[in-house]
Amino acid sequence: MTTPPEFDAACALAHGTVQPAADGRAVVAVFDSPVAAHLLHFAATLGYRVALADPDLTGVAVDAETDVVVTDHDRPELGLVLRDALTTPARWIGVMGSPRHAGPHVEALRGLGVSEDEIARVHRPIGLNIGSKTPAEIALATLAGLLADRNGRPGGTAF
Repeated sequence: MTTPPEFDAACALAHGTVQPAADGRAVVAVFDSPVAAHLLHFAATLGYRVALADPDLTGVAVDAETDVVVTDHDRPELGLVLRDALTTPARWIGVMGSPRHAGPHVEALRGLGVSEDEIARVHRPIGLNIGSKTPAEIALATLAGLLADRNGRPGGTAF
């Protein structure tokens, strides 16, 4: 009798056989960036459905199990992308950026006539406060924050 091989998540990912999460969770990274590449890789490894949207959400399915992460707060289309994201049933919407500076998304959304209640749905800063500096660290902190939020845990997101 032969023993079945142990499950190897890294091997499964390489072969495209990672099973999707039972809750149907998804991550959409908006704007192609090094952080987005790491975020989508890590999320896929954890069973998230993943998609990259650049320059906008056109053609990307966003449902109530989707977390939308905007990975560049300096893009000129930031306000438009967030306005469009707010019209979807996304579970969570966030913009990367330093907590030391005011988020440019607020004025951009106000300029587009988005209500204060809707603007308040956009999270910033995002992720766990672990002192991330590299794109991979930022992606890891972001995904850990999403997992904590999804699971109803505080996750150490206080800045």
